Amino acid sequence: MPRPGLTILRAVGTALGLLLLLLAVPLAANDPTAQGWDHFYNLEYPQAIASFEQAIAASPEDPSPHNFLAQSILYQELYRLGALESEILTGNNYFIRTEKIRPDRAAEERFRSAVDKAIQLAQARLKANPNDETALYALGSSYAMQTNYDFMVQKAWRSAVSDISQARKYHNRVVELDPQHYDAMLTQGVYDYALGSLPWHARLLSFLIGRYGDKNRGIQTIELVARQGKRNRVDAQVMLAIIYRRERRPAKAVQALDPLIQAYPRNYLFRMEKAHMYSDLGNKEEALKILREVEQMALRGGPAYSKIPLEKVYYAIGDVQFWYNDLDRALENMRRVTRYPELDLHTGVLAWMRLGQIFDLTQRRAEAVRAYKQAIQFAPQTDAAQESRRYLSSPYRRKG
Repeated sequence: MPRPGLTILRAVGTALGLLLLLLAVPLAANDPTAQGWDHFYNLEYPQAIASFEQAIAASPEDPSPHNFLAQSILYQELYRLGALESEILTGNNYFIRTEKIRPDRAAEERFRSAVDKAIQLAQARLKANPNDETALYALGSSYAMQTNYDFMVQKAWRSAVSDISQARKYHNRVVELDPQHYDAMLTQGVYDYALGSLPWHARLLSFLIGRYGDKNRGIQTIELVARQGKRNRVDAQVMLAIIYRRERRPAKAVQALDPLIQAYPRNYLFRMEKAHMYSDLGNKEEALKILREVEQMALRGGPAYSKIPLEKVYYAIGDVQFWYNDLDRALENMRRVTRYPELDLHTGVLAWMRLGQIFDLTQRRAEAVRAYKQAIQFAPQTDAAQESRRYLSSPYRRKG
């Protein structure tokens, strides 16, 4: 049985990962901020950063653009490190289990500077007017951003829990001042969902220490923001896709992903998530069709798609084939993945573990053991590495 305190931290960590998406998305299409968010959701982080820097130059005393800049810098690093797939929150929790990562030093300094500036500006406004809703919302978002850095990068669990409580406090204050401020409800919705998802023994302990939630209420709140929110509607849609997958509701996840794919066609991750959902629904052909489309987008190149990492696409194709027992083709794709020279840890460790499982299923035990050892060496602190250690002594077998 896991230790309740650690389970609580991990559940709050799930909330923190979701809170990465909590910042505002203005709707006007002709200003640098709106252009920045269009780039951001299309995974074009350098362009997003440049747009938010323009927004800061235009309104240097507004704390919000500094938060937007910080989020883009953080996401650019997480993307580089292979951390944006929803498996981080729903399955092989690499960023929960691993040692703290080492981001680019210059990026880290820029991130901290942007967050610090946003907090400074928001606090100055609140000193003049304690009920300034814009400043309260911005300050809550700054703490959410700081929390995400603590959790996703530094593994500073207790600091992360402290900061998320601050984010929730400021955003709940916004809702007290304006009960129709749906955007600010997102923090409470995610918090409720994460703590409400704890096993019973951890829920009891979290209640005793004053932290408790309600999973269904959390989902309903996020769904409300997806319908009624203005600046955070897109964020809520992304969160719902992640949550529906975690809750094994793939048809609902597809419904959440469809408008995102239409609005942000250059974001290949949305398409790959949709393929995973069709696979979960039992529709192998539709899943592979979507993944082959992403592959062709990458191979055709062009400014929009030239940076799609083909190794991730081939892993996804091979993973579908693996689960549908098309082992020869799955083996071909996993081998193709492991030959890439610069694999991120998330993709690499899973590919080596899948190779071992395929070898076990095809009665090639010596090759399976070598593959499991490669997975363990590749990312020793991950769930996949831990699972691979078990297969060293007991060969992988399909359940059921």
